[in-house]
Amino acid sequence: MSTPIPNLEIISQRTTDDGKCLLKKLSREKLAWMLQKMCEIRYFEEKAEDLYVRGLVHGTMHLSIGMEASPVGSIACLRDDDLIIHHHRGHGHTIAKGADLTLMMAEFLGKERGYCRGRGGSMHIADIPGGNLGATGVVAGGIPTSVGIALALQMHRSDKVLLSFFGDGATNEGEFHESLNMASTWKLPVVFICDNNQYGMSMHVHKAMNIENISARASAYGIPGKSVNGNDVLAVYEAVAQAVEYARAGNGPSLIDNVTYRWRGHSKSDRNLYRTPEEINQWKERCPIRQFKKVLLNAEVMSQEELEAIDETAKASIERAAEEAVTFAEPSPENMEDEVYAS
Repeated sequence: MSTPIPNLEIISQRTTDDGKCLLKKLSREKLAWMLQKMCEIRYFEEKAEDLYVRGLVHGTMHLSIGMEASPVGSIACLRDDDLIIHHHRGHGHTIAKGADLTLMMAEFLGKERGYCRGRGGSMHIADIPGGNLGATGVVAGGIPTSVGIALALQMHRSDKVLLSFFGDGATNEGEFHESLNMASTWKLPVVFICDNNQYGMSMHVHKAMNIENISARASAYGIPGKSVNGNDVLAVYEAVAQAVEYARAGNGPSLIDNVTYRWRGHSKSDRNLYRTPEEINQWKERCPIRQFKKVLLNAEVMSQEELEAIDETAKASIERAAEEAVTFAEPSPENMEDEVYAS
C-alpha cells in the first residue's frame, strides 16, 4: 500500500501578508544560488553512486536524492560565520555550506587530500573553517553536541546561530528530548531541523509515533515548531529564516520539520522492498528541483535558457571534481591511522 502524501502548504504558491510573493523578497542572485546548490547536490550524489558501483568508493553511503530543498533552503538563511551540524545523510548540507566539491569528492574516494584526509568518508565529512562541524554516525548523536556548541556561543556572547540537522528516526531517541529541553531552558541559539524523509531505515514514521507532525513535539518544551513542505525550497527558507532570526535575537531554539522523501534506499545495502514503486514515483513527481525551476520560470525570474545554464554548470562542476579527485594520492600505510581515534 502506498503511503499518502502529507497535505502540507506550499508557501511558494501563496502570497505573504503584505500581498507580495516570498519569491519577490529574495534577490535573483540568492535564487540562482539556491538552484545551483540543489543541482550540485543531485549531480554529486548521482556521481558518487556511480563511483560506488564502480568500486571506487569504499564502505556504504546514504543518499539524499529527492531531499535537496531541505539543506539548501535552510542554509540559505545563514550568514557565512554561522554553524551547522549534520548527520549520516549529510552530503547536501556539506555542499550547501560551501564545501569545495573536489575536496569533498576526494574524501569519498578515501584520498589524502580529502576534507578529513580520507578517514571520514561519506558519513563524517567536516569543514571546520567553513562552519560545517561534521556529523556522527550515531542516530541523534549530533543533537546534544549541537546544544553544547550553542551553549558555548551563548557564553562567548556571540550572535552566531547553529543549525542542528537530524532525521525523523532521531526524534524518538532520548538525546533529542533531553537536548530540546536543555536548549529551551537556557534559550540557546540553535535551530533544530528534522530532515523528515518519513522512513527510519524501513519503518515509516507513523508506525513509530502517535502524532501527525513531528513539530508537535516542540510544544512539550515551550518552543516554536513548524512542519513545512520539505520539497519546496522557498517554504523551507521562510520557516528556517524566521527560526534563525528568533534564535539570533536571544529567544532560544525552534523545531522545524521539513517533510520530504528519499528516492533511494536507506543505504547502498538497502534493497528497498518496503516501499511500492507507486509510492516512490508519486514522490518523484514532486521533485524539488523541477518544482523550483517551474516556480522561477512561471514568475519570469529566469528564462528556460538561464535555468538550463545553471543546471549544466552544476553538472560540469561535479564532473571536474570527480576527474581531479581520482588522481589524488591515497593515505600511505605509515600514516593510515593518523587522527583516527581508537578506544
